[in-house]
Amino acid sequence: MALLTKDKKYKWDFDNIGGTSRVKITKGEDIAHLSELDPKMWTVLSCPVKGLEIDEKSLSYMDCDSDGKLRINDVICTSKWITGLLNDADLLLEGKDSIDIKDINTDSDTGKKLYNSAKQILENLGKEGTVISIADTADNAAIFAKTRFNGDGVITEATAEDAADKAAVAAAVTCLGGVADRSGAMGVNADLVEAFYKALADYVAWNEATVEAPYGDRTDAAIAAYNALDAKVKDFFVRSKLAAFSPDSTASLDVQTASIQAISADNLTGKTDEIASYPIARVTGKAEIDLSEPVNPAWAAQFETLKAIAVEPGAKVLTEADWAAIGAKFAAYTSWKAAKAGAAVEGLGLDAVKTLLEQNRKESLLALVAQDAALKEEAENIDTVTKFLHVYRDFYRLLRNFVTLQDFYNKKEKAIFQSGRLIIDQRECHFCMPVADAGKHNAMAPSSGMYLVYCDCTTKTQAGKISIVAAVTVGDVGDLMVGKNAVYYDNAGVEWDAVITKIIDNPISIAQSFWSPYRRMATAIENLISKSAADKDAKIMSDATAKINAAPKAAPADGSAPAAPQAFDIGKFAGIFAAIGMALGMIGSAVAALAKGIFALAWWQVILAFVGVLLVISGPAMVMAWLKLRRRNIAPLLNANGWAVNAASKISIPFGETLTDVAKYPKLKLKDPYARKGLAPWKKWCISIASIATVLVGLWLGNLFAWAGFPSPLPWFEKTEVVEEVVEVEVAADTTVVVVE
Repeated sequence: MALLTKDKKYKWDFDNIGGTSRVKITKGEDIAHLSELDPKMWTVLSCPVKGLEIDEKSLSYMDCDSDGKLRINDVICTSKWITGLLNDADLLLEGKDSIDIKDINTDSDTGKKLYNSAKQILENLGKEGTVISIADTADNAAIFAKTRFNGDGVITEATAEDAADKAAVAAAVTCLGGVADRSGAMGVNADLVEAFYKALADYVAWNEATVEAPYGDRTDAAIAAYNALDAKVKDFFVRSKLAAFSPDSTASLDVQTASIQAISADNLTGKTDEIASYPIARVTGKAEIDLSEPVNPAWAAQFETLKAIAVEPGAKVLTEADWAAIGAKFAAYTSWKAAKAGAAVEGLGLDAVKTLLEQNRKESLLALVAQDAALKEEAENIDTVTKFLHVYRDFYRLLRNFVTLQDFYNKKEKAIFQSGRLIIDQRECHFCMPVADAGKHNAMAPSSGMYLVYCDCTTKTQAGKISIVAAVTVGDVGDLMVGKNAVYYDNAGVEWDAVITKIIDNPISIAQSFWSPYRRMATAIENLISKSAADKDAKIMSDATAKINAAPKAAPADGSAPAAPQAFDIGKFAGIFAAIGMALGMIGSAVAALAKGIFALAWWQVILAFVGVLLVISGPAMVMAWLKLRRRNIAPLLNANGWAVNAASKISIPFGETLTDVAKYPKLKLKDPYARKGLAPWKKWCISIASIATVLVGLWLGNLFAWAGFPSPLPWFEKTEVVEEVVEVEVAADTTVVVVE
């Protein structure tokens, strides 16, 4: 289906959407010329028919080759079809579910048929005016309820006007079941009419060839008993003949006592099948059944029925010849019964069947069927009206999500791949998609550059679960973690319980990335402290356990006194104190050097230094986040759902902020009745001032303010100044040199 052309004469308008130049579809002429648009300029090359937030029935109508995918050629095929049926293609931009049939282009045969069918629907429904909607075509039964003929080749009692025809249709439906008419009523088609009248004729013919029952009204019971016993009785005669031939085998051919003994201890009512396998009568070598002797109890009822009906009165034995004679006596009757024809109409009764045959409305009914079938094409065009209305309503919306991604970026209407909204962690995420293939999402989702949470969702109103993915584009990571519960609302308003099953960690915002290094450092320190505390706790417990286990040891075997506890060694602890003092001194020196360096700077230099330190720590993370945020792209997620996206579809930082809403509370001064009670404000100020004063005094006493003209008053910070004097002596003219030491 090669519909693409290389004709580039049509002038297209373009726009920048999602960081990419895309063609604008803003008028009906654009839709009519889609075949001239370069395939490389289409945002999407294909998408699935199912799983989108658009009427699946509409998409199936647009899927021209019915392969379950909408491709460029399908869209072009649909655009040619729908624009050719409209007087004004601009009407497609309205996306309405109804149309005035006067707007249908009747210049073509297809348009004429569509117009006539739409008009017929309105007439059938009894609607005034010329506006038809999707709701009008939704119920075929309502459309055809008031019409005699609807083109499906099925007639009902309502179709027939003659009383005899009505009776014939009703009888045929009763006997043969009938077929459903478009109106919803049961009726008959040509095949059923033929089958009905054939059954009537066959049933009458079979009844006219009646064979007399040899035993009257008890014949059927005798035949049933005979057929049930036939194989068993014939088996008995064979056994008897074999016993006569070999008398020594009589006991083996008769009922085995051992077999009865094996089941005698059980409840014999449950052993009917096993008992039925025994011979019908005792085998003695005589090929006859003594009618005065009991028979196998499993067959006794049938045998007594047959003996009472078919065996000659006064007979004492039943021979093989007698058995064959009984069967032959009703053989003709059995053959007639087996040849029964027209059984489907037997329930009407023979008299009613003969009456229907005499009236013979067959040709009249077939004429009605033909009259109804003559409207087949017109009736089938009613289905075309349904297709037309669905495509008329939804085609432009598809184009806004296929040729471009206009719906996603303009936020006036959700894109057809956005399935709902997720409420989680005081945020509402608007960009939610169903997860069609978890494996593809695992492979492609990280390349989207977005912070994604995957959730499994369940609800009481529907069976099973669904999986979704939501993009978090505003705020901090917060309490987002696997296992966290949330609530998901689909586009139909159904509420689902959601639980996070997976997180794709990417930057959410630059502000969030600023704090990420500190968060990681805090996490690392917390983990280190926890590990250290755990190790120390384990060591303490280990040492305590060892001491407890060692405590009850007996005294030395030689009777000597236990060793005295070691005396306090002042020298050892002096070294420890010296080491601690040295460490504190080094820390103090470092702090002093840092403070001296800070105080040596001007106030604005201190601010710049502080900012510089922050940038050194957070700068790389912010730069990486900025780069990733600029590359955020929804194409990998669409591709994972079976789309073929042809152009990058980026999410800029400003646009990303519109995809997630954060809770915003009004600024109010509210008192928390359960807030922790602390010191009074004046006490806090006093403590703060005292602490600052103490620090400043300590720094002053440590001579750290000497550079500012505030030397420490402590004597060991005083320095002896050595003054060197240079004495100059004038040298006389007589060159006498005087040396002063």
